[in-house]
Amino acid sequence: MDIFNVYAKRYDDWYEKNKFAYLSELKVLKYVIPQKGKGLEIGVGTGRFAEPLGIKVGIDPSKKMLKFAFRRNIKTFVGKGEHLPFKNGEFDFILIVITLCFVDNPEKVIAESKRVLRDKGKLIIGIIDKNSKLGKFYQKKKSVFYRVANFFSPEEVINLLKNNGFKSIVTFQTIFDLPENIKKVEKHKRGYGKGGFVVVLGKKRRNHAD
Repeated sequence: MDIFNVYAKRYDDWYEKNKFAYLSELKVLKYVIPQKGKGLEIGVGTGRFAEPLGIKVGIDPSKKMLKFAFRRNIKTFVGKGEHLPFKNGEFDFILIVITLCFVDNPEKVIAESKRVLRDKGKLIIGIIDKNSKLGKFYQKKKSVFYRVANFFSPEEVINLLKNNGFKSIVTFQTIFDLPENIKKVEKHKRGYGKGGFVVVLGKKRRNHAD
């Protein structure tokens, strides 16, 4: 992903310029992230989410982005979600924020996530809902990053999880306006359909009958 190497600092600066949108996303993620256990972020980027969420391991194809993450005390790996360099059942939870819309094979990323999760481990996916006000804005705007994105709806992500054997799926939403218009940290709500940023969480089934 050359754009993420070329524009790594510009990407990282977005979180300063849109502070309250970023903090609103962080707030809902903190609500669902387990307090204990070993976590991995796929598409860790510059570490803007991993660091405050206490996730110590991250993987990303962009070496330039990983330099930022490394400075934020993340143990970084160069690679893609389709081929994770980790053992079966190594992690208690996995976070994938926005990244899913940039990967080559979303189905394989979910399958690989399942492989490296322990039984009953949690997969937490944050997306820009393509049917939301924000999703439609980004699809029209064609920013330097999102012009190569393949946006998802929450239903599509839920189906990806179900098809890979995840259960107890729940959703939360936040970002109810365009990021530049948000002047305070927003409260998240259960479900989806109004917020631009949607979190989908599922649990890995045990290998034997649940």
